[in-house]
Amino acid sequence: MILSNDSYMGIFLPLDVQSRILQFMDGKLTFPFIRDDEVMGVFFLFGKDGRIRNSIDILNAKDLARNGMDQITKEVKLCHAISNRITFDFVRENYTRRALQISTDTNNSSKRDSFDIRDRISGDPTILISCFAQHIAYYRQDYFFELLNPLRPAQIPAHIRERMELRMLLLGFNTKNVENLPYNSTLVPFFDWLSTVA
Repeated sequence: MILSNDSYMGIFLPLDVQSRILQFMDGKLTFPFIRDDEVMGVFFLFGKDGRIRNSIDILNAKDLARNGMDQITKEVKLCHAISNRITFDFVRENYTRRALQISTDTNNSSKRDSFDIRDRISGDPTILISCFAQHIAYYRQDYFFELLNPLRPAQIPAHIRERMELRMLLLGFNTKNVENLPYNSTLVPFFDWLSTVA
């Protein structure tokens, strides 16, 4: 999920998306493996050493957020453009190609024993961005992003406050706007998910 030294990316809804990606790659699920009525949520978390400390950090985080939004938008447009020609085998092939690249990089790294390769593959930003964009394009769904300024203690549940305080967060969902979500705010499902992985 790491994008750079100070940012992380992932899909937090549906909760079991990483398992579904692996099952899809193993041929146990077909595409689409996320239903059209399921809320999809993607996040980008920013903060050097866990904190956004000054206006330069805020500007850097906003640049990274803009890049993340642009990347997803380009991927959605590409998926729309090739949707008539795209096959489910093509999607699986792209995920597998990326998995092979990750495996090769891992074999060349001295850190290969420190994590499970399947977790790395199912949490890879390239695969996750493709997954998010492909399902949005497949169902012709709207999507929106919300960029949250450095989070203050009062915004964060106590049990995850240390991990989230003064971090910036970009959240994206597969609905037209926040009013179409079944939550009071965009932070509710993200904090619920984070509590399960904390």
